[in-house]
Amino acid sequence: MKKKIKIIGVPMDFGQLHRGVDMGPAALRYSGLVPRIRQLGYDVEDTGDVMVPVRDQGQAKSSSGDANYLQEIIEVCERVYEAGKKAISENAFPLFLGGDHSIAMGTIGGVSHNTQTGVIWIDAHGDFNTPKTSPSGNVHGMPLATLTGDGDPGLLEIGRKGKKIDPENVVLIGIRSLDDKEKERLKKSGVTVYTMRDIDEQGINTITNKALMKFVHMKRIHISLDMDAMDPVEAPGVGTPVPGGLTYREAHLFMEIIADSGKLSSMDMVEINPILDQANKTAELAVDLTVSALGKRIY
Repeated sequence: MKKKIKIIGVPMDFGQLHRGVDMGPAALRYSGLVPRIRQLGYDVEDTGDVMVPVRDQGQAKSSSGDANYLQEIIEVCERVYEAGKKAISENAFPLFLGGDHSIAMGTIGGVSHNTQTGVIWIDAHGDFNTPKTSPSGNVHGMPLATLTGDGDPGLLEIGRKGKKIDPENVVLIGIRSLDDKEKERLKKSGVTVYTMRDIDEQGINTITNKALMKFVHMKRIHISLDMDAMDPVEAPGVGTPVPGGLTYREAHLFMEIIADSGKLSSMDMVEINPILDQANKTAELAVDLTVSALGKRIY
C-alpha cells in the first residue's frame, strides 16, 4: 500500500511584519510539488488551505498586547492542529506549507497529540522568544518557546493545554542569529542547539547523525524547515535573511540522511516570500528539499 501524503496549506502571515509569506503555499504548488512527490510513488492528497482571515481588510486586527495578531494566530493554529492530528490518525504524512513559522504551534502540536515526536527545527533563528522578551512582538519568533511550554497563555492552549513537546526532544540546526535574552533562555532550556559554527567544524553529516541518535528511541520525527536557514544566495525569497547559512548540498545531504532513517513522519516548509524571491528560486529549492526528505535519490 502506498504511503499517503496529505498536503495542508497554511497561508498565514500574521506572525511577522513582512507581507508575502501568505503566498508561499501557492508558490510551492506552482513549482510542481505535487507531481514531484507522486513521482516517488506516494499517494498525494492536496487538502487545500486552512481558512485564514484576510489581513488589513477588516477581518483581522492587530492585538493591543505584547504579541501582534494574537487572536488571529490562535484561531488559525487551532485549525492547523486539528488537521495535523487528523492526518496522523489516518496514518498519513502531513506536509504543511506555510506561511510564517508561527504555524508550527499548530502543526507540531497536532502531530504530537497522541504520539511522542522528536522535532528537528532548521532555522537561522531560535524562535525562542516570549511576549516578554521579544523586541518586536512578532509571534513567528515565539513558536518553539510556546511549544515547549513558555509563552502567552492563549498560545499555550492551542489544541491542548500546556507544552506540546519536551525541550529535550528538540534539536535546532543552522542557528546564527539570536536575541540576547533568547540566547539566555535557550541555554537553560534543555534544547540541543547546533549553530552554523558547529556545522562548519563538524560537517552536516555528523550533525545530522547526532540529531538522529538523540531520537533513536522514537518512532516519529518532525522537521520544521524555515527557508531562512539557507544561505540567502541559495534562498533569497525570505523575510529575514541572514548571511552564512546552509549551502545547497548541505541542506540536501541533511534531507537525504533523514530520509534514510525511515523515521520522518511529518514536515513544515515555511517562510517563503515570493515577493522577495528571484524567479521563484526559493520555492523551487524548497520543493527539491522536500522530495529529498521524502526519499528522492541521486542514484
